[in-house]
Amino acid sequence: MNSLIQKYNVPGPRYTSYPTVPFWDESTFSETAWVRNLRRAFSATNGTTGISLYIHLPYCESLCTFCGCNKRITKNHTVEEPYIDALLEEWNLYCDLLPERPRIAELHLGGGTPSFFSPHHLNQLVTGLFRYADPADETDFGWEGHPNNTTREHLKILYGFGFRRVSFGVQDYDPVVQRAIYRHQPFENVKQVTAWSREIGYTSISHDLVFGLPFQTPDAITDTIYKTLSLKPDRIAFYSYAHVPWIKGNGQRGFRDEDLPSGDQKRVLYETGRNLLEQAGYVEIGMDHFALPHDSLYKALENGTLHRNFMGYTTTQTRVLLGLGASSISDVWTGFSQNEKDLDAYMNQVRAGELPLLRGHILDDQDQFLRRQILNIMCQGQTQWHPGSWSRHEWEALSARLESFWLDGLLEYDDEGLTVNPAGRPFLRNICMAFDERLNYAQPQTKLFSQTV
Repeated sequence: MNSLIQKYNVPGPRYTSYPTVPFWDESTFSETAWVRNLRRAFSATNGTTGISLYIHLPYCESLCTFCGCNKRITKNHTVEEPYIDALLEEWNLYCDLLPERPRIAELHLGGGTPSFFSPHHLNQLVTGLFRYADPADETDFGWEGHPNNTTREHLKILYGFGFRRVSFGVQDYDPVVQRAIYRHQPFENVKQVTAWSREIGYTSISHDLVFGLPFQTPDAITDTIYKTLSLKPDRIAFYSYAHVPWIKGNGQRGFRDEDLPSGDQKRVLYETGRNLLEQAGYVEIGMDHFALPHDSLYKALENGTLHRNFMGYTTTQTRVLLGLGASSISDVWTGFSQNEKDLDAYMNQVRAGELPLLRGHILDDQDQFLRRQILNIMCQGQTQWHPGSWSRHEWEALSARLESFWLDGLLEYDDEGLTVNPAGRPFLRNICMAFDERLNYAQPQTKLFSQTV
């Protein structure tokens, strides 16, 4: 395994989309093209599957130095109401463009720190969303809470709107690691919010853990996993730390590169955690996720409806995912758009009555075909195609890229499809890269992605 880690530990995308954001062709994109693709997807599916909404809430009271998310650090809570107003103004702009009231099937509040916002302001936000929309017949609503500032009232307010999923960022319980990433939170706080969530009635509680953090050891991971298992969350996200210190504005400069585990050491951390989780009855879902068999994420894996988008793995497949808020990304299958990242610029555009679009990409037929193959691999560990789907040149190039994985026993493939072997599961990102024509054609010379291992 160590030799394979050394061989395949290269920078690579996490494939929440294809094409990935750095390879969007902005020459294909305009607001007119985006709205046309949005309306087409919405009209075809709103009455059946409904739509998904992602709301980005970017504020945090302190900077966690492992985090690469778009955020603003402040203890000034007067920022809450103006931002909620901007979100609802953006939502109103979209609703004015649509031919009928949206039916919301999936709603997720992410960040930043959603629990930075008071229960009153979260109530104002969700009430405002449903002023212009209705819930779909079947819904999947979730949000992210910080164990240190999530209150019972936060949980009750959102539960009342139909939220049944909540995830809490734990990362690691080792005080040495917590100091390095500036994420100070005691186990007792996580235990308390988990208990409150169960008492209120949440049916899917997730804890987010990270491996590969500075100063992390197998003993620390073992202790963190055992503490987590004592609370028995329904889902566990066991993420690989993405070290991307070159991204402007992120906080990943609070420790030195030499404080991080090597590729081999990082893999030991993952294997240690995975073995403990599987022994406790959790099932690995796609990449970085585990769930107990009663959880909807596991059921989606079993019945073939597991989906992956800019929110990660989801149980709901809709053709329209609208992202509201600074830096949020929207997806209508044939097109992507990303909002303005700068918080002040975002709010100014929305107040001026403009969609706050920064960039985007309209997918051509080949993009859509490759997107489907990559999505199948990430969600199901296999994919199929018709033998004539590739030109001779394309098939020769793809076969050449897959050959190494086949020789290493990581997958099986022929001219009709591909199946990832159990040994290949740790290398899903690498296998998807073989299908990524835009990445392979461009061969970027600068760092764009974190390491795959």
